[in-house]
Amino acid sequence: MNITVLGCGALGQIWLSALSRQGHQVQGWLRVAHPHTTVHITSPEGEVYRHIFPANNPALLAETELLLVTLKAAQISNAIQQLLPRLPAQCTIVLMHNGMGVIDELPALSQPVLRAITTHSSYRSRGQVIHVSHGITHIGPVARNESQLSPLADLMHTALPDVAWHNDILPACWQKLAINCVINPLTIKYNCRNGGLLQHQDEIRQLCEELAAVMARANLHADAQQLQSNVIHVAEHSAGNYSSMLQDIQAGRSTEINYITGYLLRKATEFGIALPAHRTLYQLVKSKESAHGHTQISAGMPGTW
Repeated sequence: MNITVLGCGALGQIWLSALSRQGHQVQGWLRVAHPHTTVHITSPEGEVYRHIFPANNPALLAETELLLVTLKAAQISNAIQQLLPRLPAQCTIVLMHNGMGVIDELPALSQPVLRAITTHSSYRSRGQVIHVSHGITHIGPVARNESQLSPLADLMHTALPDVAWHNDILPACWQKLAINCVINPLTIKYNCRNGGLLQHQDEIRQLCEELAAVMARANLHADAQQLQSNVIHVAEHSAGNYSSMLQDIQAGRSTEINYITGYLLRKATEFGIALPAHRTLYQLVKSKESAHGHTQISAGMPGTW
């Protein structure tokens, strides 16, 4: 299959490498145009993969059958709109990012769109990507009439297991959002690794109770105690990790808080539900962004390539 990966950060590089090793024709698409992108991956098993892939090739883009988008949420809408004139109408677009609300920002698309969330853990260090641990990728259609695309999950599973198809991806998205709404801003509040949150379980419980109230109004199964167990499980199994949001703060970047807690607060407002604990954390993160003069995540892409 001809595949373009839009966004060649740690996750994008992992997918480029994995898909290439399965024999697919892949290219990267970079914000700053360059004819090639170098990928250097160390797998969880210690295997090392080095590649040089083509990048920003309009001819390859015109033949792309799958556009895998691994950008930050705030970058996605503008980036896709700039590629649309060159993208085949039958090309499947897979959005793989943290948070929710990006779909609402996209124009009407003729291409089928799938949503994906993943628990693969990775980071970039000194020009290479460290794939810390394997995870599960959940994928499903944005529109309910795209179930015929389920074989794509098998293709992706073969490259980078595990991949699970969902005819209704929304509950899985909310489960991931709930974990991010608790862990990410709390690690900023306490400036700690994920495992440090285990000392703040009363606060975790309050946040999960607020989450459950919103999810119930959204007609999603929600149990505050189960949400708390899920958060504790993730915090324990990623105890040594720094959350992506804390890494953004430490690196002087704006965070994805508007697509995580911000999305939750917007839904709560629609339902007339007050979320004092989440609102306080949201304001804390926004104040830290402002106080430290964080650079905004680019919402767009260069006009020329």
